[in-house]
Amino acid sequence: MSPTRSLQRVAVIPARGGSQRIPRKNIRLLNGKPLLAYSIETAQASQLFDRIIVSTDDQEIASVARSYGAETPFLRPQNLADAFTGTTPVMQHALRFLIDQNQMPNEACLIYATCPLLRPSDLIEGFHALDNASFCFSASTFDFPIQRALYLNDKGVLTTLFPEHIGKRSQDLVEAIHDAGQFYWATTKDWLEDGNIFGEKSKPIMLPRHRIQDLDTEEDWQRLTQLMALYS
Repeated sequence: MSPTRSLQRVAVIPARGGSQRIPRKNIRLLNGKPLLAYSIETAQASQLFDRIIVSTDDQEIASVARSYGAETPFLRPQNLADAFTGTTPVMQHALRFLIDQNQMPNEACLIYATCPLLRPSDLIEGFHALDNASFCFSASTFDFPIQRALYLNDKGVLTTLFPEHIGKRSQDLVEAIHDAGQFYWATTKDWLEDGNIFGEKSKPIMLPRHRIQDLDTEEDWQRLTQLMALYS
């Protein structure tokens, strides 16, 4: 066996072919460019990574990824390419592939293919934050106090999630944050041995709400197009 060649840092971008609510979302054109290309170019511009790998189960997506300078050294197996597969198993699969190739990065960052407003500086901030954290991930604040949330129960009756907070002022409630679904940093060791992105030793990298957008519906896509015009 040849000696292991150490890599400093690797980016892994998941981009499966079976997106259902927006078909072929990861390579759909956004302002004339495949959506996936934005994440590849942001990773390149950060100058952090020795390798930028797109993890996909789809040959067409792999071809698009390579045309923008990413690598596709494997096709992701089908059991890791459905709508229920989480972030950590996808990263672990990519890292184990690299280890089998006698390459083991010190740190690895998983970047979603659906974040065209992500900036190189966000990735750099996340990388440096690893000095004092096991995982670093993008986060943002909710735009309304979650303590005052309502829902309809199984009988259709309006119910409060936190009745003890309904009468309180917004400024008296703790501001909650959420995973922004942009990127996740950790050492290879923590990805493989822990995998708990949101543990006590994790650190959020706060991003402004105007650069965060879910992409699950056509309405989301149109809103993202508008945000791109304003902030890209």
